[in-house]
Amino acid sequence: MPQPKYRKIAVLGYRSVGKSSLTIQFVEGQFVDSYDPTIENTFNKMVSVNGQDFNLQLVDTAGQDEYSIFPQSHSMDIHGYVLVYSVTSMKSFEVVQVLHDKLLDMVGKIQVPTVLVGNKKDLHMERVIKPEEGKKLADSWGAAFMESSAKENQTAVEVFKRIILEMEKADGNAPSDEKKCSVM
Repeated sequence: MPQPKYRKIAVLGYRSVGKSSLTIQFVEGQFVDSYDPTIENTFNKMVSVNGQDFNLQLVDTAGQDEYSIFPQSHSMDIHGYVLVYSVTSMKSFEVVQVLHDKLLDMVGKIQVPTVLVGNKKDLHMERVIKPEEGKKLADSWGAAFMESSAKENQTAVEVFKRIILEMEKADGNAPSDEKKCSVM
């Protein structure tokens, strides 16, 4: 059995888009309905993808806006990024684009392993961002795109499975076919 690979993932986005809810749903399998602004939390979880174990460290960051100075700590030793917006908030969609630009400036690369997540897809009546808009933005970045609902455990797992695959692809370890993922 190969050694587990350590991977550090930053979860970024505008305030109250569901960064913590998505992270906690993935790590603990429960949905947190209350809103308590995050300063910064770190979670650890072991995950197996394509027969390889990954020791994930997830950095759940404070909500950012377009004027936030991008913290250097969010670019150092980070292997991949989950950028989250709410499908119910045009502002969060605009902010995630600014964050991506700041991220690339800070890292000094033209591309980093990224998954763009349109969260709160369960709020159909409040939706203002179409899935096609998110997909188009992610494509322009060379990033993966998913919509999710932090209320649903399965989509939270899929988001973090996808960022692992994106990080592996960046490392030249792209899997031949999509295989099963098990969360431990």
